Amino acid sequence: MRNLEIKVREYINRYQMIENGDRVIVGISGGADSVCLFFVLLKLQREIRFSLAAVHVNHGLRGADADADEQFVKELCEKYNVPLEISRIDLESIAKKRKQSLEEAGRDVRRETFVRVMLQYSGNRIALAHHQNDNAETMLWNLARGTGLHGLGGIHPVNGQWIRPILCLNRQEIEAYLKEENQTYCTDLTNLETIYTRNKLRHQVIPVLETEVNPAAVRHMNETMEQMCELQKFVEQETQKAFKRCVDVNVSCYRILEKEWRKLPGLLQKEVIYSCLEQLGGSGKDLGRVHVGAVEGLFDKQTGREWNLPGGIRAARSYNEVVLEKTSHALAESCSREEQETNTEGIKNNCKTDTFPKVKVQIPGITVVPEMNLEITARILEKDGGFKVSEIPQKKYTKWFDYDIMNCLYIRTRKSGDSIVIDSGGHRQKLKSWFVNEKIPANERSQIPLLADGQQIVWIIGHRMSSAYQISGQTRRILQIEVKCYSSRSDRIPCSKAP
Repeated sequence: MRNLEIKVREYINRYQMIENGDRVIVGISGGADSVCLFFVLLKLQREIRFSLAAVHVNHGLRGADADADEQFVKELCEKYNVPLEISRIDLESIAKKRKQSLEEAGRDVRRETFVRVMLQYSGNRIALAHHQNDNAETMLWNLARGTGLHGLGGIHPVNGQWIRPILCLNRQEIEAYLKEENQTYCTDLTNLETIYTRNKLRHQVIPVLETEVNPAAVRHMNETMEQMCELQKFVEQETQKAFKRCVDVNVSCYRILEKEWRKLPGLLQKEVIYSCLEQLGGSGKDLGRVHVGAVEGLFDKQTGREWNLPGGIRAARSYNEVVLEKTSHALAESCSREEQETNTEGIKNNCKTDTFPKVKVQIPGITVVPEMNLEITARILEKDGGFKVSEIPQKKYTKWFDYDIMNCLYIRTRKSGDSIVIDSGGHRQKLKSWFVNEKIPANERSQIPLLADGQQIVWIIGHRMSSAYQISGQTRRILQIEVKCYSSRSDRIPCSKAP
């Protein structure tokens, strides 16, 4: 076994990335990094009994070059008898629809594809080919934009099911290994262009650090990031404790309670604010110290002062708290008088309708809705003769429905005229009336996710489900829906307190 393979094996063992019986999905673009990862995992199978399947995503951006990369990956997997799933997408259309950059949309689509394939193969690990140079670029990018411990920790070796086995290698080691193996790979010419920020760091900044400052600059940065990760874990544990004490969460509206927040040390005060912004925005993208400082400063301002922040977040000072809410949706064409009035805490409640896209629920499978920070897991269960009503889960965010009477399910927010069946007699109640009766704050109503079957509301997620879709004696197939809110961190914080 080559030294590089030994190094990766020890790194995998150190972080317990792969164990006997695991089913690993590896993302392979055809580039040097992913091809190196592919071969290292193949050879590791001699020592650890795990299965391997590959995924290739063709973004439809580079025409014949992209098709050539796809063919290369296909032939490589066929040669080594590794199952391969190829996903062809129109990234430009997706990015436009999601209002994302190509880079951001591509990253999200790849992750969604990897998760789908992992479920298809009953996998439990997704291996990505990030390496030390990627990590160094990430650290420099975060430093330049302004960051705290989160950005200084760089890319984590393990994040839930996501693993990065060659994060211990630099680009020179990877290319040298492939040369020794006489293994070819594809080169994406767009990675050589310097119109993208990351490519500028890759081709203009890091080479200067390695040639003019220290040849081991990349390795030293990675060693520092490992230490920062350890420190970050401790701070995150303390932040989670503080978060539970001083933040009231309701899907897309977070209230930071001033009395409890002021009891925290200065570092934890900032970390709690950052955690709120990160979860509401769906990631830490575009968040810097200046934004955390802006929210922090609101505690010393008078009621009514507010800031508009990245991620479509508005931060507003109230009497005994600072309110953070998602505002990246359009105002409704018409609003009720009640929802136009200013509430008792000095924050104007506009009647809002969403611009969140209607997202089809993958059944069975996992559906990610980045705009709402939601992850929906759908499973089909067969109802046998021994079924008992007591088996139906009573969890707030896990529900069972009669799948036999459903058509096509979507996740969306409310629309004018929405109603829900409230009893076995089929009687309906307007969604607006239900919100009023349940004392749901007006500024939160348009942010509550709904599970809909066409025009029928199946479930007001986190609240009540429609009586029309309850399990009955005629039910043959049960649809289990589990909903989780997520952030970009490895530790997910559930919607509205806890499921």
